[in-house]
Amino acid sequence: MTEDGIPRTSRRSLIQLVTELPERVTELVHSEIELIKTELIGKLKALGIGAGLFAAAAVVLLFMVGVLLTAAILALSLVMPGWLAALLVALVLLIVAGILALIGWRTMQAGIPPIPDQSIESLKRDLRAIKGIGATTPVSRNDRRTDNGGAR
Repeated sequence: MTEDGIPRTSRRSLIQLVTELPERVTELVHSEIELIKTELIGKLKALGIGAGLFAAAAVVLLFMVGVLLTAAILALSLVMPGWLAALLVALVLLIVAGILALIGWRTMQAGIPPIPDQSIESLKRDLRAIKGIGATTPVSRNDRRTDNGGAR
């Protein structure tokens, strides 16, 4: 303690501070990593619970669709026999499923094969330009197309 009653802090030399620096940085990095882990675990846990609740809602929604289909069959059975109403609802569902499957099939065909052709071609062009092989010439103002189909 000093005469003023203020505790004396030990002064460390610059060499001591520099030698402690890697240890301090390592401690800081480790504590930051632990903080990130803790935060991510909490967020992923919340995401998992939310996804589970969405799945439960989807199951309840599926049951609701079944109830609505039953109601449609019962309503149709007022104007036709029950077996015919059930067949009619089943036929409508089959048609809807077929249309959705066809749309899905066509959408999938657009993505097959799952190869990023445009990105690969762009990378090839970049590589050729870097190597100086077939480098593209800059486009002049006269060669640029405008929004109205190329007319000026």
